[in-house]
Amino acid sequence: MTIEQYAHYSMDIQWDEEDRIYIVTVPELPGCRTHGETLEEAIHQGQDAIDSWIDAGVAWGRRIPEPRVLRRRNRDLVSKAS
Repeated sequence: MTIEQYAHYSMDIQWDEEDRIYIVTVPELPGCRTHGETLEEAIHQGQDAIDSWIDAGVAWGRRIPEPRVLRRRNRDLVSKAS
């Protein structure tokens, strides 16, 4: 997988009212979660978490899951792994 492909992971971002932070989960990478006080910080932290997860996986010789990508077929949107 190339470095460009690593940039295409999904980030689910949710507001946590109790802690007043944005929680970021990367669904393709098990256990990859982080947070930020602002949306911009959460996105930055999410990308950093993806990079760290992949670096650790490569160092440990683990398989790196493919990013989930959106495919268009007959004008219908379909989300599936590559």
